Amino acid sequence: MAVDVTATTSIDRPRDQVAAYLQDPANDTTWIGGLRSARLLTPRPVTVGSQVERVASFLGRRVQYVNEITELTADRLAMRSVRSPFPMRVTYGHRNAGDSTTEVSVRVQGDAARFYALVGPVLGLAVRRSITRDLRNLKRVLEQRPAP
Repeated sequence: MAVDVTATTSIDRPRDQVAAYLQDPANDTTWIGGLRSARLLTPRPVTVGSQVERVASFLGRRVQYVNEITELTADRLAMRSVRSPFPMRVTYGHRNAGDSTTEVSVRVQGDAARFYALVGPVLGLAVRRSITRDLRNLKRVLEQRPAP
């Protein structure tokens, strides 16, 4: 079953600050729900080709996967799974939406297999709910930080 879900929010912080936060895997566990750990497998800095290992819990199951950065620009961070229970692509978009406000989007595309294919009809809804909650967490974390 194919999944293609996008969620969007606005964050009261400049784009460069939001982008820097999203590009650092050390921050992932502070805003991505269900994520137990995230670690950069390749040397810093994060660039195209960098790999991040994540361990998460999703729909009651432990999921371990490695994502590789495929695009890194001022407005986007895209990654694809190189090791996971099912192929996926995750894209973070971040663009100026006014004075010191950034519109942030998270898009998850994937092809569920095995167990996840069995829960097909609810998978898209679960992913949408998850990334919407993640964006609320991201907004809260970044807006509570003191502005530089």
